[in-house]
Amino acid sequence: MECNPDLLPRPEAFGWCKQHGVHECPLCHPEVAQTGRRPVVTPADLDRAGRSLAFTERAENSSRCRLHKRRIQYAGPEEVEKAGVVVEPVWTAPVVEAVTGNGEIVYDQTRTARLSARVPGSVFRAFKQVGERAEVGEVVALVDAAEVGRAKAEFLQAFVQRRHRDRLLAMTQGVSGAGAGGRQELLTAEAAAAEARIRLTTAQQALTNLGLPVNPDDLRDVADDQLAGRLHFLGLPKALAGTFDPKTTTGNLLPLTAPFDGLVVTRDVVAGEVVDTTKVLFVVVDPRQVWVNLDLRLEDLTAVALGRPVRFRPDGAGSEAAGTITWVSSEADPKTRTVRVRAVVDNPDGRLRANTFGAGRVILREEKAAVVVPAGAVHWEGCCHVVFVRDRNYLTDGSPKVFHVRTVRVGFRDDKQAEIAAGLLPGEVVAVKGGAALRAELLKNNLGEGCG
Repeated sequence: MECNPDLLPRPEAFGWCKQHGVHECPLCHPEVAQTGRRPVVTPADLDRAGRSLAFTERAENSSRCRLHKRRIQYAGPEEVEKAGVVVEPVWTAPVVEAVTGNGEIVYDQTRTARLSARVPGSVFRAFKQVGERAEVGEVVALVDAAEVGRAKAEFLQAFVQRRHRDRLLAMTQGVSGAGAGGRQELLTAEAAAAEARIRLTTAQQALTNLGLPVNPDDLRDVADDQLAGRLHFLGLPKALAGTFDPKTTTGNLLPLTAPFDGLVVTRDVVAGEVVDTTKVLFVVVDPRQVWVNLDLRLEDLTAVALGRPVRFRPDGAGSEAAGTITWVSSEADPKTRTVRVRAVVDNPDGRLRANTFGAGRVILREEKAAVVVPAGAVHWEGCCHVVFVRDRNYLTDGSPKVFHVRTVRVGFRDDKQAEIAAGLLPGEVVAVKGGAALRAELLKNNLGEGCG
C-alpha cells in the first residue's frame, strides 16, 4: 500500500482541528469516519463534545504530531488474528464523572426528637416500645409532676379571683356616685380587676410553658366547683383520659407527646422511675428521610457544591440511593485530612438504616449517551492519544486489510472504558486488543512522523 498508493488512495486531508484538539476531526468533517455510510453529526453531538472538553482539563494532543498520517496494513485477516488484534465497534453509553468517598447513614437531625420531661417527677405510665410508630400528638408517656398540680392550682385561683373581681367592678360601676368617695371606690375596683387579669395571664402562661395550654374563655360558663374537674386531665386526649378514674388518679399528669409522625428508636424509662429535665426518655425519628455523611479528599472538593447529586451504596446493598448535597464542612478533619459533606436522601421504604457504612459518589457530570470505547483501545504515544480504526472496506474481498491511526481526545476514563470526547463516531470499528502489535508496526520507521 505504501509502495502502491493506488491500492488505497489517501482521503482529503483536513489537518488540525483547534476546536476539538484532534487531527482529521470527524465531528467537523464526518466524511473521514470509517463507516459504511457517511454519518450525520447533529448539534447534540457537538454539544456533548463541548460539555466533555469544557468540564475540566483534559489531556491535550500536539498539533505537530504526524502519527495520524500512518496506516498499518496486514497481508490478510489471518495475520491480524495471529497478531492478537481484536476489534469492537464504537458505541454510546452513559458516563458519570464523580468523586468518591466513604460514608455513613445517620438519622436526619431535623426529623429527630429527644423527649424529656419539662419538669422533674416520676413516670406514671410509658405507652410506647422501641420499634413502634407514634403519630403526631400521640402520648408516649405520662409523668407525675408536682409542679403541674401547683400550676393548675395557681391558674384556678387566678381564674376565680378574676371572675369575682370583674363582677365586683361591674357592681361598683353601677352604684358608684359622682362624689370623691364613689370615684375612689371605682378606682380601687378597677385596680383589683387589673391585678387579677395579670395574675391569670401569668398562671395561664405557666401552664402553656408546661405544654398544657388552656383558654380562660372556654371556662367562662363553668361553675366554680366544677373548674378543678375540667383541668384534672388537662392536656390528655379524651380517649386516654377516659381510661382513668378522676377520683383515684392524680391531677399532676404531664403528657409527653410525639412532635411528628415517626418511629420510636430509643426508650430509656420504666413506670415509677424518677426523672428530671436532663434525662432523655424517648427518641422518636422520621426515617423517611436520612442523612448521608461522606468524607472526601481535599483535592476532590474543587467541583463539589451544594445541590450536587449524590449516589450512595450501603455495604451489602444491591442498589444505590440518590440524594443531594445540603452542607459542606468549612474545615478538614485534623487526622484524616478529609472534608465532610452531607446529603439528604429520601428513604420512603425504610431500606436505608442508620449507622450503616458504605461508599458514595458526588456526581459532577453525567452524560446519558457518550461515545465510549474499551479502555484498552486508547494509547498514549508521548504527544497524542491514538486509537487504531479499521478501514471501512476491511471486510470487502480483495481490499487491503488496513488500520488507520486516529488522534482522539479522552474524557472520563476508568479501568473498563474511556469516553472519547472527540476523534471517533459511533459505528466505527477500533482495535481493543493486540495494541502492542499495532504500536510496534506504528513505531517502526516512524522517525520524523511523531511530534518532532
